[in-house]
Amino acid sequence: MKKIIIALLTLLPTLALAAGGGGALDKANNDITDKESLRNGAATYMNNCLGCHQLQYQRYNRTFADLDIDEKEGMATLMFTGEKVGDHITNTMPAKEAAAFFGAAPPDLTLVTRFRSSDWLYTYLRSFYADSARPFGVNNAVFKDVGMPHVFQQLQGVQELTAEAKAMLQSDNVRPLTSADLVLTQPGELTPAEYDVVVRDLVNFLEYTGEPSKVERHRLGYWVLGFLVILFILSYLLKKEYWRDVH
Repeated sequence: MKKIIIALLTLLPTLALAAGGGGALDKANNDITDKESLRNGAATYMNNCLGCHQLQYQRYNRTFADLDIDEKEGMATLMFTGEKVGDHITNTMPAKEAAAFFGAAPPDLTLVTRFRSSDWLYTYLRSFYADSARPFGVNNAVFKDVGMPHVFQQLQGVQELTAEAKAMLQSDNVRPLTSADLVLTQPGELTPAEYDVVVRDLVNFLEYTGEPSKVERHRLGYWVLGFLVILFILSYLLKKEYWRDVH
């Protein structure tokens, strides 16, 4: 038992990092029952993320069925590299070349919201800022020294650290950065509110891929709880009947 407790205490820092880490996170406020949001998020992912990041545990036809996307329409608008509709959502980027480009192969994102949390991913995608010292010219407030470019910079625009944040990083009292430490200096194609919606839809879709049966599981859970309540009442009445004449 003592060894188990020591092992758990040793893992706590790792678990905290996996859950998010860094400063305060913004709330994604996802709703995986919102099919329109999920469809928009799927389109954003297929057009902007799939080139590097696979969803190798999720199938196209399962996605189309769950999101109420017509199969022919989905094949025409969301499948770009000749896969079959029953295939997993993968890309053709070789792992060795990807590692050479980015320093490490881009991770699969099927389970990213379960590993990091939806709030972490939502904050991360809105927290890139200009940093000329980094290879791709950007850093991230919740993922220091991030190794990927800001693929949505054209939509969001360019953010920079506030003067207060820059001064804080040069001081002896350094704290984790948050999205509140960033200011938009070059507007993108979308307003900040519109960009937040795009990111929320994308994170919503990735929360769905992390557990496609979550909505159905919750729905069945209510039926199971209802059955247990009825079973408890019937069992209680049966017990009273058996013990009625017992003194």
